[in-house]
Amino acid sequence: MKEQNGFYTLKGYQKNDSADMTSAMEDYLEMICRILQQGEAVKVGELSQRLHVKPSSVTKMVQQLTNCGYLRSEKYGLICLTQKGSKVGKYLLYRHDVLFHFLCILNHSQDELEEAEKIEHFLTPATIHRLDELTKELEITRGKASAELSQKEQTNPIEKGPPP
Repeated sequence: MKEQNGFYTLKGYQKNDSADMTSAMEDYLEMICRILQQGEAVKVGELSQRLHVKPSSVTKMVQQLTNCGYLRSEKYGLICLTQKGSKVGKYLLYRHDVLFHFLCILNHSQDELEEAEKIEHFLTPATIHRLDELTKELEITRGKASAELSQKEQTNPIEKGPPP
């Protein structure tokens, strides 16, 4: 959204975004990278199962990502990343991990997968980078507070039981 001010609907902001990847394309590429990171081969059936979509939908998206230069198909139906796909995929995994970790800290939770998945497509790389820095600061602060509390408990033990 360059040089345009004011409020828009979500669709309006999306139309003004010049990115060549849709949210769905990002989801597929992210999952392909996640599977490869686990040392597994990526095939249509595996993607279909992991993303809970039909194999025909995977085939269409793989073709779209291939046409955009992110993937290449190899023998036996293997799906491989191009250099461009690898670079973008690494960022998508980083973005997801930063957002997931931040939300877990924010919400005092262990699992914020759905929340992270829903909002990750709407944040800029600069915002993700700043959230990463903020999350690291929050972890340091939380670690110090936890250490101070532990130290206080050791020096001033509170006796449990009924009051005298």
